[in-house]
Amino acid sequence: MLCGILFVLYTGIRWEFLPQELGCGSGMTCWRRLRDWNEAGVWQHLHELLLSELRAADLLDFSRAAVDSSHIRAMKGGPATGPSPVDWGKAGSKHHLIVEAHGIPLAAITTGGNRGRRHPTDPADPGRPADPR
Repeated sequence: MLCGILFVLYTGIRWEFLPQELGCGSGMTCWRRLRDWNEAGVWQHLHELLLSELRAADLLDFSRAAVDSSHIRAMKGGPATGPSPVDWGKAGSKHHLIVEAHGIPLAAITTGGNRGRRHPTDPADPGRPADPR
């Protein structure tokens, strides 16, 4: 299953086009496992485990970091959506990512699409103006 999930995520093919020659099972079964493992927190736990191994081996470089986000339109809405400031107020989400100097992801979160240009976990008043770039 893991092989099929990684193949689809890496190549971007549709689940139903997962080649049977890989021996990973059907695309739909792989998709269900991805969904179930995501809901069970398996990926988050795996990420934390890998980061702790990298920290223990002193392989993380915190001398620099990069933070970026992208806006994704949410056609079906959901709990982490908000009116988009760039898409006529339609529901959307922002995916935020921070990586260390070598590009290793340290954290990723999703917020509503109407979130301002400040740190997504900033507890400051929501009415506060966005930080200038």
